[in-house]
Amino acid sequence: QVQLVESGGGLVQAGGSLRLSCTASGIIFSINDMGWYRQAPGKQRELVATITTSGGGRNYADSVKGRFTVSRDNAKNTVYLQMDSLKPEDTAVYYCHTHVRRDYWGQGTQVTVSS
Repeated sequence: QVQLVESGGGLVQAGGSLRLSCTASGIIFSINDMGWYRQAPGKQRELVATITTSGGGRNYADSVKGRFTVSRDNAKNTVYLQMDSLKPEDTAVYYCHTHVRRDYWGQGTQVTVSS
């Protein structure tokens, strides 16, 4: 059974930083691309960042380029999202994602950025 468990969310002031973690189980982590998405109240879920199996390929939403960094540690079955220079508009529930014959999502972690 595939499970994705996020952690690291919280309340931070604008300009601050947070690091999210997502630990996977039930999959061969090292052969799966991973992604981070977010959903703000009243809005659709949107892609934030993706990372390929070895970490060599990374993709970011324009709104977070230069501020967020996605990385992974295949030995720990964990993907990270380092978020710097946070803005109030980054407030959302952040979800970890992978696809193994179908989409899998974590339970989400709340990130709140105060102005």
